[in-house]
Amino acid sequence: MSIFKIGINRWTMPSNWDLKTCLRVAKESGFDSIEFNMDFEGALSPATDDADARALRREADAIGVELSSLSTGVYWQKPFTHPDPKVREESLELCRHQLRLAQAMGVDAILVVPGVVTPETPYDVAYERAETALKQLAPEAERRKVAIAIENVWNRFLLSPLEMRQLVDSVGSAYVGVYFDAGNILAYGYPQHWISILGSRIKRVHVKDFRADIGNIQGFTNPLQGDVPWLAVRAALEAIGYTGYITAEVSGYRLFPELGLRHIADALRTVFQS
Repeated sequence: MSIFKIGINRWTMPSNWDLKTCLRVAKESGFDSIEFNMDFEGALSPATDDADARALRREADAIGVELSSLSTGVYWQKPFTHPDPKVREESLELCRHQLRLAQAMGVDAILVVPGVVTPETPYDVAYERAETALKQLAPEAERRKVAIAIENVWNRFLLSPLEMRQLVDSVGSAYVGVYFDAGNILAYGYPQHWISILGSRIKRVHVKDFRADIGNIQGFTNPLQGDVPWLAVRAALEAIGYTGYITAEVSGYRLFPELGLRHIADALRTVFQS
């Protein structure tokens, strides 16, 4: 039996699908799990109450698909590292809501973009603000037993696994770790190296593929269509004892999206469950 469970992020599915449809199609496509996303508004947002979040979990249980984690894109607009202290406080509050919703949904990890380096926010300042924010949020994560997992993204920040490891260790909480994205690394590193260095700090794993010959954001593609060293990634995850979810966060197919989802599930199953 495989030690990995394969999953899909809701963003891969058409935006007009409701939550129940997403659950059903994820199950029918062959995924073990689905990762939903908290938005500023909509079915899963800071305004969503715990009862609705618990109802979503019951629906998932009835369909037979697991909820792997709760992702979000809100920290791009309201990062922990923003120059405005008011925005930084709003960012903390968003994370508190994300932790609350995750607990109500019965999931034990959330994805957090830890900050963004910009012309107005130098690298060292971003690091200090991100560290401060995570230390403030760690007690809430511990109370709810939901891990804050910071992701390596194209944010000009935490460009080395050594820095990411240092940041997580400086917070000093078992409930602050890493959401590792294997595809995001290809522009400036090797995913198997990051996995080995980050080790048990990795709480969740995202996968997408990346074509190095394109080399920009247009280079992201579906699994097995780019240059991710998939077997090395699997071997590195096995070596650190990772036994969690492998979640695809990709564009999928514009036409016949159900077919695309089945193809993505087949690719992940071939790599991680064969």
